[in-house]
Amino acid sequence: MHDDRLLIEGRLARMLGRVAEAVWRDPEPVELASWEAPGEPVPVAEGLAAAYEPALVGQRWGSPWGTTWWRVRGTVPARHEGHAVDLRLDLGFNPDWTGFHAEGLVHRADGTPVKGLNPRTQWVRVADEATGGEEVELFVESASNPMLLGGPGFAFQPTPLGDPETAGDEPLYRVERAELAVFEREVWELQQDLEVLGQLAAELPLEDARRWELLRAIDRALDRVDVADVAGTAASARAELRGALAAPARASAHRVSAVGHAHIDSAWLWPLRETVRKVARTCANVVDLMDSHPDFVYAMSSAQQFAWLKEHRPAVWERVVERVREGRFVPVGGMWVESDTNMPGGEALVRQLNHGKRFFLDELGVETREVWLPDSFGYTAAMPQLVALSGSRWFLTQKISWNTTNRFPHHTFRWEGLDGTRVFTHFPPVDTYNSEISGGELAHAARNFADKGAATRSLVPFGWGDGGGGPTREMLARAARLRDLDGSPRVEVERPDAFFAAAETDYPDAPVWVGELYLEFHRGTYTSQARTKQGNRRSEHLLREAELWAATAAVRTGAAYPLEDLDRLWKVVLLNQFHDILPGSSIAWVHRQAVEAYAAVAAELEGVIARAQSALAGEGDVEVAFNAAPHDRAGVPALGAAPVEPSAADVEVRADADGWVLDNGLVTARVDARGLLVSVVDAASGREALAPGSAANLLQVHPDTPNKWDAWDVDAFYRNAVRDLDEAESVEVVDGGVRVVRRFGSSTATQLVTLPVGEPRVDVDTEVDWREREQILKAAFDLDVATERATSEVQFGHVHRPTHTNTSWDAAKFETCAHRWVHVGEPGYGAAVVNDSTYGHDVTRRERQGGGTSTCVRLSLLRAPQSPDPHADLGVHRMRYALVPGVGIAEAVREGYRLNLPLRVVRGAGGRVDPLVEVDGDGVLVEAVKLADDGSGDVVVRLYEALGRRCSARVRPGFDHTGACAVDLLERPLPTDGVTDEGLDGGVSLALRPFQVVTLRFARG
Repeated sequence: MHDDRLLIEGRLARMLGRVAEAVWRDPEPVELASWEAPGEPVPVAEGLAAAYEPALVGQRWGSPWGTTWWRVRGTVPARHEGHAVDLRLDLGFNPDWTGFHAEGLVHRADGTPVKGLNPRTQWVRVADEATGGEEVELFVESASNPMLLGGPGFAFQPTPLGDPETAGDEPLYRVERAELAVFEREVWELQQDLEVLGQLAAELPLEDARRWELLRAIDRALDRVDVADVAGTAASARAELRGALAAPARASAHRVSAVGHAHIDSAWLWPLRETVRKVARTCANVVDLMDSHPDFVYAMSSAQQFAWLKEHRPAVWERVVERVREGRFVPVGGMWVESDTNMPGGEALVRQLNHGKRFFLDELGVETREVWLPDSFGYTAAMPQLVALSGSRWFLTQKISWNTTNRFPHHTFRWEGLDGTRVFTHFPPVDTYNSEISGGELAHAARNFADKGAATRSLVPFGWGDGGGGPTREMLARAARLRDLDGSPRVEVERPDAFFAAAETDYPDAPVWVGELYLEFHRGTYTSQARTKQGNRRSEHLLREAELWAATAAVRTGAAYPLEDLDRLWKVVLLNQFHDILPGSSIAWVHRQAVEAYAAVAAELEGVIARAQSALAGEGDVEVAFNAAPHDRAGVPALGAAPVEPSAADVEVRADADGWVLDNGLVTARVDARGLLVSVVDAASGREALAPGSAANLLQVHPDTPNKWDAWDVDAFYRNAVRDLDEAESVEVVDGGVRVVRRFGSSTATQLVTLPVGEPRVDVDTEVDWREREQILKAAFDLDVATERATSEVQFGHVHRPTHTNTSWDAAKFETCAHRWVHVGEPGYGAAVVNDSTYGHDVTRRERQGGGTSTCVRLSLLRAPQSPDPHADLGVHRMRYALVPGVGIAEAVREGYRLNLPLRVVRGAGGRVDPLVEVDGDGVLVEAVKLADDGSGDVVVRLYEALGRRCSARVRPGFDHTGACAVDLLERPLPTDGVTDEGLDGGVSLALRPFQVVTLRFARG
């Protein structure tokens, strides 16, 4: 037989276009009117009651970020009698860019939401069997969101459209269609048959007979289609395909659990307020689709998005709740938002899970079991333990498929975290969380699945995300045809928990991956938008202080505990940890609002702290120091307060031959005439911390022009060019330290180098007026330490990362995330670099003058990407970091807390404030002290083992209590090995494994 494959495939491509054109017929124009809402979106009632003006097809509309309401009126003509009739409304949609531009939500005249209007769902069903003369009136709230990132192709060009303050008011869109039309069901079904079989055939090997069977069936079917009467010939064409669609799948076929989903970024190329509407439109689409597809199952993450729906679109919320009770609309994720997991602190990740799961339990009666984070930019090694402690069993991600260097070796595995906890994890081989259930995607999933021969199934999330409208009837049609079809994976639309339960049974000996899931991509997110990151760090520590002192005041003085206020403020911080806000990858509008939100949070928390400390300190004029850190400090107990004791210690600053010497009795540091640290010696070891011939606190500037994904990426080639900022405009002694001013490009850096009294650190207080673009600013410390690994603080512990590039996996970690400190050490000696607001770091080995190697630790201070925010990071920034010489991990932990939680001095009666809890046990630290979420007044204490070793500890409460128990992250009793309540007169004994997190609840009766 002659090879006519290309002829048939070309014929199919052409005819699919003709068939698609025939899905709707016999259009009838409708009357269109519009109203431009002034400013921000208005309530539905106001939009419905507005003064509409006549509008026409072809009319331009929609200034950037505007809202236009449309009124559509029409009459079903007699010729549509008895047919399915749709309103077709094209507001200028681009089907190739779902979720990235205009969208709408359709309402009835009484305000009832109907469904979303999106690039791939430009229709609204008017009647399944229309009546001639029937009047139609619908209203559409449409958003004229601009296309950003340079339009199609994501060109990553600077654009003013990311902020209404710079976006202008030129209309962006044009109305392309407004009509009633008959929907030809049989033609639509033929379209689905042809697409499924054509896509499947294209993925089968040429030598597979099944491919040719499909092509022959398609060819016969197209012979039956009369392009002049597609509707009249569709049934006979479908009959030719019936046999091809009936052939069952092969016994070895891969099994796909298809889960309806719409990944909706809580902010990204749109502000938070627009996400509120995206969620409503998508959910309206989903529940509408469920009405006609009883087997459709949909999963939605992010408790915040459910909360928005409840608050802003109660009618949609009620329909969602109904479907949740049926088990078809499935809350997943167990977190407040799909947060970043690299930069949020440990307690913040706890609260993500606490607030998320608690919302789903309280509002929907659902205990989520899977943590659903497809799109975050890498995953901390602390995560498995927290997943388990939250009462969840499974973890799902997708983003690791974006690795640019190394292919991740598994798709289903057990992920082992810092403390040894293992969580069953799946990474869908379809390599997308926005699948269309196309033949190409499913074939890729089956081919790509790394665990073939040991496991048989994977999960495919399907639906248009980011406001694209979610799953469509076309996707469900494909899933139905592919349920059991020869040549294809078997497809079952089902709940995520059904997939995970089956996958766990299917693969009981899944391999283990130990440690963090480092994403070899988007490394610039540790640094972009420094103000957002600084706001997050500061908010986390303020929340710690507010809860600690408010709980202490409640127990010690009977003061009211501001439970509702703290709950609300936590949710603001958690929302801004979303994986495109905290990482700095959103538009200017988003980050401007984030900075404003952090300022408001800080102001309110400062008030909470001040009131609680005032209640605890009492009336008087004695200075009392409050210490929120988990270590004693300057005579002040950890988590308590004491009168300030006069100190005889002081810091000496003296000139020498080529600069200045600073000495506080614990550390001696020398700053040369260039303003650089050239010597740092700790008194305990007497050893020089800096590598011979090097200078520390060296500011360096690199070009920063990644190939794409500007705000997200730092590409390795940035290191090929560097400028050392080793020339100072001025160096002078001020304020007990040395102040250095440097000018470079259009920017100025002012640094104050000091030694704190009684603490073994060299502090650097840095203010940068940053005016550079597409550059990255780093601060370097070349340390006289030879080591193959650096130790970085992460949530509830630390991880070790290589300083060498022996393997491609090692080389890919050229930029990493650390929290408050990075430590490098060799046997008997080490040093730490600590910070108060920086996350991005790089640590490298250097050839040491005189032989051997040194280790250079660099902090990434600022970037200046131009997309999606062309003004990112420009302006004045203030940050602190410090070098701690001659210390081990325990001291690095201590100094990290101290730098981020300075003593607070208030005036009071002068008495000591005993801590609510004291811990005896090296390296066991208190991370949170608070009152219970349920308002009972019970005291909740969260601790962790910080040094990575097994240990024992004793927790002694400083208040009357009627019992104590270990609890999970939702503060429910949790049997925990190694936790022993030793009675009312004692405390709790702990036997902890490395990095174990334990939450204790003390009942107060």
